[in-house]
Amino acid sequence: MTIAPTLRPIGATALLALLSACAVGPDYRAPAPSDLKVPERFLAERPGAEIDLARWWTSFDDPVLTQLVDKSLAANLDVAVAGARLRQARASLRQAQGGALPSLSASGSVSRSIGNDGNTYVDPSTGQTISRGGDTTIFRAGFDASWEADIFGGIRRSIEAARANAQSSEANLHFTQVSVASEVGLNYLAARLAQVRLDIARRNLATQDETVEIVGWRVQAGLVSSLDLEQARQLRANTAATIPNLETSYNNAVNRIAVLLGEAPGAVNGLLRDPQAVPLPPEAIGAAIPAEIVQRRPDIAAAERTLAAETARIGVATAQLYPALRLSGSFSGSDTSLGDLPSAMIGNLVAGITAPIFNGGQIRAQIEGQRASADAALATYRQTVLTALEEVENALTALTNAERREREVIAAAEAAENAVIYARSQYRAGLIDFQALLESERSLLSAQDSRASARADRANATVQLYKALGGGWEAAPIPATALSTRP
Repeated sequence: MTIAPTLRPIGATALLALLSACAVGPDYRAPAPSDLKVPERFLAERPGAEIDLARWWTSFDDPVLTQLVDKSLAANLDVAVAGARLRQARASLRQAQGGALPSLSASGSVSRSIGNDGNTYVDPSTGQTISRGGDTTIFRAGFDASWEADIFGGIRRSIEAARANAQSSEANLHFTQVSVASEVGLNYLAARLAQVRLDIARRNLATQDETVEIVGWRVQAGLVSSLDLEQARQLRANTAATIPNLETSYNNAVNRIAVLLGEAPGAVNGLLRDPQAVPLPPEAIGAAIPAEIVQRRPDIAAAERTLAAETARIGVATAQLYPALRLSGSFSGSDTSLGDLPSAMIGNLVAGITAPIFNGGQIRAQIEGQRASADAALATYRQTVLTALEEVENALTALTNAERREREVIAAAEAAENAVIYARSQYRAGLIDFQALLESERSLLSAQDSRASARADRANATVQLYKALGGGWEAAPIPATALSTRP
């Protein structure tokens, strides 16, 4: 139904201003930390200085690791995808904001009548009689405008939802950067650990080759039985069998790093060709309080912004229950003179109100469905917070225990090295049997391998802690896909 406005101009303006100040639907307020069950401190709290989380990988003092992480943040394809989605969300926000503004369109044309001997010309588009002599040129122009008064705030709620969605997309981009940085770090540590374990296996293999040779001589001399030789060969073969698996682990790690850098497998092989020890993290690393983690982690921010968007969409759905006021106007005219065209234009203004009367409960069902979506978003937000706190707790515990284990494993490896030296000397002198030597060499290989793994475990736990704390996105560059392509 369409009605003509009957209110006086000042009164109508005041009423519209009053109505547009309200917006139906709930006003969003972020849940308080107490509602999210955020504790005041972590159970696995540990002393130590906080590291600069923005570029945590530099704390390992490894130029290769720093180079790889920096390049991954600039070239990773998952980051590029997240950047494109951010740009898309921002475009949707601009589109929603445009819906609150009046729309205006214009049209124009020129026609010329040739060879008409009459003194008048009737414009077929308007029915206007135009005097002219000889050939006639007719200029036509028109303007159409429309605007929907956002009386009950449906448009403003849609803008609110679009803005929160764009902020969620930005937070998702940051969380992708956090994940990529940590994944590069973990795979780099895995590659270096594989190199160290390969070196240990190859050095032990060389030593065991010597043992096989010595035992062979003693068998030939009749000093020992062939059982000693077969046992030596078995140990040597078992050690050699570990090497292919370690080479596979190394190749998997470096190939994964290449893909994380947006390159084909093999692209970083040259950079990691020279074996190096697993880089050591700082000795003492502290953690922020839980409330700071909630504020810092991008995945938590993304979940909170998603909740805000879903809450705003309740208002968008609710606004459909109420009348909508739309103002429209059109102006058009024609004349034989371009300069006289503005004065020849006529137009009309229309104020139209539409309101739902009966729709089978569809709008209320949509509102209820949107409230359910908001409830789901709230549960997801709370779950994201609890999961983040769990990850920090686990990472703190893992790091503390990794440090304790490393200290004990180092002592065990040193003892195993000394035991092998004594066992080989005593075996050559005939003071012990071959079984004692064999057992000491097995223990040495296991102890050396455990020492390397314990060092890597401490480094891995540190990277996991940095990720759990939400580090690695502040200094990351903005991907090109997130930037507008408009000139």
